[in-house]
Amino acid sequence: MGLFDRLRGDDTPRVAFIGIDGVPYDLVRKEPETFSTLTTIAETGSSGAIDSIIPPDSSACWPALTSGVNPGETGVYGFQDREVGSYDTYVPMGRDVQASRVWDRATDAGLDATVMNVPVTFPPQRDVQRMVSGVLAPGVDEAAHPEELRSYLDESGYVLDVNAKLGHQSDKSAFLDHAHRTLDRRAAAFERYVKRDDWELFVGVFTTPDRVNHFLWREYVEDGQYRDAFLEFYETLDDRIGEIRRALPDDVTLVVGSPHGFTTLTYDVYCNEWLEQEGWLSYETDDDHAALADIDDDTRAYSLMPGRFYLNLEGREPRGAVPEAEYDEVRAELKAELESMEGPNGRSVIRRVVEREDVFRGDHDEIAPDLVAVPNDGFDLKSGFKPHETVFDPDGPRTGMHTFDNAALFVDHPDATVEDADLLDVAPTLLTLLDVDYGRTDVDGASLI
Repeated sequence: MGLFDRLRGDDTPRVAFIGIDGVPYDLVRKEPETFSTLTTIAETGSSGAIDSIIPPDSSACWPALTSGVNPGETGVYGFQDREVGSYDTYVPMGRDVQASRVWDRATDAGLDATVMNVPVTFPPQRDVQRMVSGVLAPGVDEAAHPEELRSYLDESGYVLDVNAKLGHQSDKSAFLDHAHRTLDRRAAAFERYVKRDDWELFVGVFTTPDRVNHFLWREYVEDGQYRDAFLEFYETLDDRIGEIRRALPDDVTLVVGSPHGFTTLTYDVYCNEWLEQEGWLSYETDDDHAALADIDDDTRAYSLMPGRFYLNLEGREPRGAVPEAEYDEVRAELKAELESMEGPNGRSVIRRVVEREDVFRGDHDEIAPDLVAVPNDGFDLKSGFKPHETVFDPDGPRTGMHTFDNAALFVDHPDATVEDADLLDVAPTLLTLLDVDYGRTDVDGASLI
């Protein structure tokens, strides 16, 4: 279905979802003049802060947001996951997502879907009308389908992601320039295909806000040198969303959302270094280690980002040191130690520790962490298996970190109610707006319409 069907009188509902990766709701609420478009949507429809998922890692969040199910169903828990029955790890890609996405359900219902720059969608799906993969795709040539889309993106200088290495420089000018270029070219591509008006579902994600927040959040909060530039970037983003909104046909409902919140980062916390110092983790060699496979047979626990903790369990891990009969006892011990962890400033590091069965359920939970630590603001939980001189590093290049709470959702529809909602409610809301049937047990969330 598409433009010609509607000219013949087809009244199929249509939806456009614009992702604003990393934008916290409170930022929009506190800066209404910067976010005039989003403020208008909030006034004419509904908006609010929503919870993310555990863990609020982008690689886990985007499959959850676009499917409506938890990582136990998507099979993706973070940027690095562990192979079943092995100490090998891998970076999850689109084919590792085991759940149906909203565009899959739309396509199965006979609708056309244009999907642009959603993270964890590489390689692009050939059964979708058009798709350009997002973060982790190697380049436009490999990321885009069909050929017309690939050619346009290549000729227009489309940028898949901002160069984060520029954010490590003390002078942020080059980073900001590249952020604006990435934003402008992505917005132009979005607007081009919105105006094609040949789709029922449009999904496009701006990932640049997440990168800007990682490197400039403290500048904004503490009125630093780049605070005005930070707000100027966001005013531009809001303007681009406004242009897309104006380009949308009248029969399209616009939804705008982010997968997690943001706050100031004070310390990078190297969890595997902490486990080593506390006697939970050891390596086959003292200083020549860089991967999970380098742990030795006495290891009782290890960590993967962000804040995921695994027991080295007998019968599950190849060289498990924790007997299955002692699982509950050892996990409770590790949980208690995590809850009591203090930072150099005397503050509690961990807000809460969640057990796997409380947040992960589904057919693909075999690689779920045994515990997930949700940190207090300021403590960004890292993993890494390379040696570190200290557990707490205050001098990293990033000054902003993800949060579980305060993700943002804006629904430009009078019947929407964004209250007591979370990330898993986005997909069923989009499906309801599209009038695409789904089973109540097919998703973990609930429609906000």
